[in-house]
Amino acid sequence: MTLKERIDADIKQAMLAKDKARLQALRSIKSQILLAETEKGGMDGISQDTEMKLLTKAAKQRRESAELYAQQGRQDLAEVEMTELAVIEQYLPQQLDEGDLRARLVEIIQRVGATGPSDIGKVMGVASKELAGQADGRAISLTVGALLNNTDF
Repeated sequence: MTLKERIDADIKQAMLAKDKARLQALRSIKSQILLAETEKGGMDGISQDTEMKLLTKAAKQRRESAELYAQQGRQDLAEVEMTELAVIEQYLPQQLDEGDLRARLVEIIQRVGATGPSDIGKVMGVASKELAGQADGRAISLTVGALLNNTDF
């Protein structure tokens, strides 16, 4: 079952359950998928990789919006964003915890032969591809920087 089919089925369930918050988040995801399909110009859908990128981007947008609303004292809007984020995260792969992320990055650093901070770009290129959807880009970047600055990994 493709992501679009799962979203369609879940939209129907949310409508039957009268779950407005979930329905709004699902419709948002579906609209992003439809936009991506029309950009490609084909009716054959989008790749799974593109779907994951869309979901990751949507999750990041919700997270940043929630932080911004919280800073501005708009807790009501921050809660709406966090609710939508929770729905989006259900479709993303399991996120790596800090220990697993560090271990995977150490393995990538050793594989590419990075020796210091000057190799951050080389490591980030590989890490971003391999860990797409499994970890936040900011967390990957911060951990790679810390590991390369502290060369006893």
